Amino acid sequence: MPEAHEPASKDRLRLWLRLLKSTRLVEAELRENLRREFGATLPRFDVMAALSRFDGGLKMSALSGVLRVSNGNVTGIVDRLTDEGLVVRVPVPGDRRASLVQLTDKGRAEFSRQAAAHEAWVDHMLGSFDQGEAVALAARLDGLVGTLTEEEDT
Repeated sequence: MPEAHEPASKDRLRLWLRLLKSTRLVEAELRENLRREFGATLPRFDVMAALSRFDGGLKMSALSGVLRVSNGNVTGIVDRLTDEGLVVRVPVPGDRRASLVQLTDKGRAEFSRQAAAHEAWVDHMLGSFDQGEAVALAARLDGLVGTLTEEEDT
């Protein structure tokens, strides 16, 4: 329970620290589970997740933008996924320097397996939240993201 004389800013700071700690713990568990179950990494999973939402594929720059990482970070992952037959690079007509990265059928099947496991792991870790609490907290966090995004744009 907060001290009566403490400003609200202290409570918000504590909230931020708890959110950060929780996020790091969940992320570490997801990383370990992906490594153990699939021999995969979280960045690799994230690339496949992004591509799964765009049937027509994404240019490397767009993929980097979706993931909010540099092109260099994505290039190595895409190279490895290509070597394994999980993604392909398709030339962009009229732009010989650009290509679209797309999941292959094998890549879609593999991502589907990993995504199902990922969802089950998250469900287990956050199982102490009932559905209403999960929906309400997600809505509050979406509001925060919206506010912070608006501040970035100004």
